Amino acid sequence: MSSALTRIVATFFYTGYLPLIPGTFGTAAGLGVFLLLRPGWGAQLLLLAVFTALGFIFSGKAEKLFSVKDPKYVVIDEVAGIFLTFLFVPWDLRVILIGFILFRVLDTVKPYPADKLQDLPGSAGIMLDDLVAAAYANIILQIVTRFLLHLHY
Repeated sequence: MSSALTRIVATFFYTGYLPLIPGTFGTAAGLGVFLLLRPGWGAQLLLLAVFTALGFIFSGKAEKLFSVKDPKYVVIDEVAGIFLTFLFVPWDLRVILIGFILFRVLDTVKPYPADKLQDLPGSAGIMLDDLVAAAYANIILQIVTRFLLHLHY
């Protein structure tokens, strides 16, 4: 695969090149796609699978291309993560804001086992820590939406 394609996919159409907080910009770009499409559960699962697969295929290649472990430019992991964060969660502006913040905080803090998974080589280290952070964010959102906000599908 070409290095240009690797850059496009891994940086999510160059979003990862935005300055200062590329992970947040990558998450915002993924959220933009999510909000634009407003996918139903089936489509959401499909998109999560596609972004996760693309992440595993291209993030390790990008790591080699940039010659840096888990390069900050690679944000496809954040895109997959935001789709997992909102899986089976009701549509509500409050939930979207809470979910975005939760995912970013958890992706930054890296609660166990995300902190250990990020040390894995290649794509696994890049992708798995974000997916764990997203799973935690999703669990918290499930609790918040059902018990605190009383929202249900």
